[in-house]
Amino acid sequence: MMHKLLVADDEPNIIILLEYLMKRAGYQVLLATDGQQALETIQRERPALVLLDVMMPGKTGFEVCQEVRADPALDGVRILMLTAKGRENDISKGMALGANAYMTKPFSTRDLVQKVAEMLEGAA
Repeated sequence: MMHKLLVADDEPNIIILLEYLMKRAGYQVLLATDGQQALETIQRERPALVLLDVMMPGKTGFEVCQEVRADPALDGVRILMLTAKGRENDISKGMALGANAYMTKPFSTRDLVQKVAEMLEGAA
């Protein structure tokens, strides 16, 4: 089964890169360029995994993460925060709000693809 992923980032170059990487790795890729669009896409499409930037217009990635975790219907959605906000308190906040993992930009594309594969192991 092909896993469905959502790439939520407001930086066009990052979106292009992540979309390419994830499609090449065999995933179906959805895109969102702001927090509100990301939340609506998650609710509608129920992706297996969300690559979620923190700093986006509309709603921050932290707010999106918190709202997803507050909705029992979205229980199975995994969240990987992918952001330039790499301070210890940012990482702690993301994990406390329910992110499954946290990676900082810049990131190794190989490490990211490997992390996504690990997070999706055993996913329905």
